[in-house]
Amino acid sequence: MGISLEDVLAKRPVRRNPVEARKARMFDQVRAYRLKVLRKAQPLTQKQVAERLEVGQNRVSTIERGELDRIQLDTLRRYVDAVGGTLRIEVELGDDRFQIA
Repeated sequence: MGISLEDVLAKRPVRRNPVEARKARMFDQVRAYRLKVLRKAQPLTQKQVAERLEVGQNRVSTIERGELDRIQLDTLRRYVDAVGGTLRIEVELGDDRFQIA
């Protein structure tokens, strides 16, 4: 008789923290990719967006790589404005959604 999945997991359980961290990072990258797509649809270069934001091109690159955990809300708003969009922020509580910005 073989070993069941339950037996394997009992001996070596899945660590949820690394899994959740990787999942969060993946979502950051997807959101950043969408920002890049918006920029390219204009069509704007990273350098042009950086000039509009009055930051270095490397900052725009950082945003578009998905390193959004440390981004300031104002920087994100200005990025979205620079590519012709409008930033909306929603709070979701259960089935209710509230736009706060």
